Amino acid sequence: MPELRKDPIIGRWVIISTERGKRPSEFEKGRPVPKSGFCPFCPGHEDKTPPEILAYRKDDGKPDTGGWHVRVVPNKYPALKVEGDLDRVGDGVYDRMNGIGAHEVVIESPGHKDSLSSIPTSQFEEILWTYRDRIIDLKKDERLRYVLIFKNHGEAAGATLEHSHSQIIALPIIPKRVSEELVGAQAYYNYKERCIFCDIIRQEIMQSNRVVAENADFIAVTPYAPKSPFEIWILPKEHESNFENCQKHHYENLSVFFSDILKRMDKVLDFPPYNFILHTAPIKNGSLNHYHWHFEIMPKLTRVAGFEWGSGFYINPTSPEEAAKFLREAKV
Repeated sequence: MPELRKDPIIGRWVIISTERGKRPSEFEKGRPVPKSGFCPFCPGHEDKTPPEILAYRKDDGKPDTGGWHVRVVPNKYPALKVEGDLDRVGDGVYDRMNGIGAHEVVIESPGHKDSLSSIPTSQFEEILWTYRDRIIDLKKDERLRYVLIFKNHGEAAGATLEHSHSQIIALPIIPKRVSEELVGAQAYYNYKERCIFCDIIRQEIMQSNRVVAENADFIAVTPYAPKSPFEIWILPKEHESNFENCQKHHYENLSVFFSDILKRMDKVLDFPPYNFILHTAPIKNGSLNHYHWHFEIMPKLTRVAGFEWGSGFYINPTSPEEAAKFLREAKV
């Protein structure tokens, strides 16, 4: 029997369509096909990107030269631009402002064929530190209110270049999805005086059937009402609303944990295209008692079509309990 499940944070309903139930082997295979040709992200091509914003190097080499581990550059075709003023205006019932913000690319490794699941965890840790450093720097811009970090892995997930990279977009507004989480979490906190994410973590540990993996600092779960099959959330067990405020050892532990989760996903789903998103507190709000930063990982296994666009419902052919079982039992 299909089920309707309600997301306890934002109140969105999803359909768990057990009648269409799919095992991992039944999804379309999305293993990326290597491409040949020029890559502007490879070492030696530093002059083919905009001047770097940040780079971690083996030594104190000059900017825009080789020897880097992780490199951040402005997006050559930015969705938003740093220069200018917001100039908010009204046009009757409509509102608009200039497209002010920042759009950056994090080149995650010098190796063209590397992926987040194949690089050493020390390299993964440097990427997490890069996210932190960029959030802290972008917080200084008074025009900005939110920093969204995301990754499109594979052409089907929206990646236009196959060299492993993620992106940072800083916005003068709080995105609708994040705002919905903030409102839902605040309402729960006002009623119960507890963080809903902390309560979810406690319940998932107690019930265990949606837990993919956990260690001393982090837990990975398939959410109760997932938007897509095999969706995974990674959350810190200790309450923290701001990703950039984590302790040093947390980034080291997270790199090992995150790498393990991606390896499990590759094993079970045969190297799928995927997106991940970091949801963290808005940059002007300080620490929040009701919010909890987390990564959301979504393999690209199904397509959003007319029903989803028209209704706001998502149809998921695999229950989160079954997905968690496959991922938990994967040998990596």
